[in-house]
Amino acid sequence: MFDIGFSELLIVAVLTLIVMGPERLPETVRTISLWFGRLRQFLSTARSEIEDEVGIDEIRRQLHNEQIMRDLEKTKNHLEDVAQTQHSILPDDQKNV
Repeated sequence: MFDIGFSELLIVAVLTLIVMGPERLPETVRTISLWFGRLRQFLSTARSEIEDEVGIDEIRRQLHNEQIMRDLEKTKNHLEDVAQTQHSILPDDQKNV
């Protein structure tokens, strides 16, 4: 969406250094970092609240259980095919055993 490359970031950094000056730059960087941290924490909290509201853990658990059941069904069908093949290969006198 935004095409910002390294050269654009470098230009912004140099302009910021010129405008802010070297004495105010560390405080400004600290403040910006603090705001980004707060934003990340807010977004993380909002995401976890939405997931809790929707019940995403239960949905994931159900999907996982459904996948396990499909795998078990495939394995069962495969074993039945192998048993049927084995039964058809055995001589007639061993089939009754």
